[in-house]
Amino acid sequence: MLKVAEIFSSYQGEGELSGQPATFIRLSGCNLRCWFCDTPYTSWKPEGEHLELFSIIQLTKLHAPKNIVITGGEPLLQPEVVPLTNMLKNEGFHITIETAGTIDRPVQCDLMSISPKRSNSTPQTPEHWRERHEADRHQPAVISRFIDAYRSQFKFVIDQPADIQDVINYLEEFPGINRDRVFLMPQARSAEEILDHENWLKPLAHQHGLRVTSRLHILEFGNTRGS
Repeated sequence: MLKVAEIFSSYQGEGELSGQPATFIRLSGCNLRCWFCDTPYTSWKPEGEHLELFSIIQLTKLHAPKNIVITGGEPLLQPEVVPLTNMLKNEGFHITIETAGTIDRPVQCDLMSISPKRSNSTPQTPEHWRERHEADRHQPAVISRFIDAYRSQFKFVIDQPADIQDVINYLEEFPGINRDRVFLMPQARSAEEILDHENWLKPLAHQHGLRVTSRLHILEFGNTRGS
């Protein structure tokens, strides 16, 4: 069984598959506590119900898109995500997994969408979560394995211009990451914030040969569930 927050169809709002129709399986639960988390109902206050894998597959089939995005929270937190990906692949789905890259499981996927959580994500309070988040957010062995095993993309949340240098330092740590597959993403929870951040983010990204991804779902629907 897996704890599922929601299953819905929309379109991918971020990264290289932006704009493509997709069915989202949002699992509940996370080992991190980013202060800017836009889905607190899967992290700070995880909600959802436990569903059998067969039920998840049947609910997924009710939606038209064959692109599946398994997201969270942290979708790799729950061990049963491995057989879920095997079952989805047997059904012919294209699978994207959205992860922070802190937990390694032998899942099947066509695109590992990794959003490393850098120091700009660490909450200041409560103290126990600040310490736990800081200890868990960077797992180099997991990232190296994912780079070798999967077709990957990297999405970095940028809150301030100084965050970009941190991304450059990260890329130097992992020379196997193709910069053409690196996206800078504005930290924002509203359309206004996205557009404001993009004004200074795009030229800075261009200077470093990096790409920018907007957040189309927020621009279109706002920061709402099922979008």
